[in-house]
Amino acid sequence: MPPSRQAALAATLAALALVTAVVLFEILGTVVFAVTLAYVLSPLRTAAAGRGASPRVAAGVATGVASLAVVALVAPVGYVLYQRRRAALAVFESLPETVPVTVGETSYTVTLAPLLAGARKLLTAAAVDVATAAPVLLLKTLVLVLLVYGLLYRPSAVRVAVTRALPATYHGPLFALDRRVAATLRSIYVLQAATALGTFLLGTGAFWLLGYDSPVVLGVLSGVLQFVPVLGPSVVVVGLAGLELLAGEAVAAVTVTVVGLVVVGFLPDAVIRTRLAGYTAELPVSLYFVGFVGGVLTIGSLGFVLGPVVVALLVETVRLLADGVDGARRRLDAELGPRHPDDGPFGLRREPGTGAVPQDPSGRRSAHGREPSDETERSDDRDGTNADRDETNRD
Repeated sequence: MPPSRQAALAATLAALALVTAVVLFEILGTVVFAVTLAYVLSPLRTAAAGRGASPRVAAGVATGVASLAVVALVAPVGYVLYQRRRAALAVFESLPETVPVTVGETSYTVTLAPLLAGARKLLTAAAVDVATAAPVLLLKTLVLVLLVYGLLYRPSAVRVAVTRALPATYHGPLFALDRRVAATLRSIYVLQAATALGTFLLGTGAFWLLGYDSPVVLGVLSGVLQFVPVLGPSVVVVGLAGLELLAGEAVAAVTVTVVGLVVVGFLPDAVIRTRLAGYTAELPVSLYFVGFVGGVLTIGSLGFVLGPVVVALLVETVRLLADGVDGARRRLDAELGPRHPDDGPFGLRREPGTGAVPQDPSGRRSAHGREPSDETERSDDRDGTNADRDETNRD
């Protein structure tokens, strides 16, 4: 028996998706990151559209706010490095070849010549790598901005296409998984921002008590580096300890290492992240940390987002199997807040009690469960106004 038209198209789609992933492998992480940002920025875009902004303006506002947030994170680090470049070079050039270290009544001599030679080679190689990667980084940033804007400009396009391609019986589970992904992604970014803020406050206080001249600058650096997986604010602490050790202050180096790693490096993750993880991510703390740590160690920087999302999807799928679609919908309404009584999370109207999109005998479905007229389809293809109006009314 020959395969149906829908089965053939599904197989073709799967094959083309695989080929696309291979061809676009170098920017695959950028695409995934753009999708996560579009999920997080969707409420801001909807709020702007609800105040009368056109779809283009609403998408532009949300994308611009995200761009400014990224600049606000990167700018302090760049400013500090630029302002302190001469002092850093002077300290590096004035380092002696040997440093005496005294602990109690015992003295040691640390030879720095091999370390300095290796550091010079490392810095030179890093400068060359940064200069080489700068054009690629700019292109990826441009792709990221365009993708986020495009996803926010027509947020219903992908949703409607996916639901029209699937039978109505699958819409309920699809709605539940979509809501879980959206809630998890937004909570991850909120959780990361809260942890970074706590790191800034704790770092500023700790560095002030330790007697450093610029505690606020060091606190800002620690908070920004919280967004860098694995390394994080520990880079600042280790750097300060190294400077103290080079100055012959072994006690000060040990003090800043212990206090910094505990207060700045450990407490924000151990206290703030664990306290908020269960409330924001709607996941047990243990599962959140399994996803967070496993994702970072497996796929790198994107893992801090994708790891908890994968775990959340696994948990939600298990709950769907245990509760059924209707039970899962009631549980999601209780956890995440009820939706509009007529609208599903994909911008599609639901049949009462089923969660499915109404379907006419011809098999075509519209965003309101009725056969779309040719004029409506032409208008939606022209500027996306109808889809965006549904999105605004729903929220």
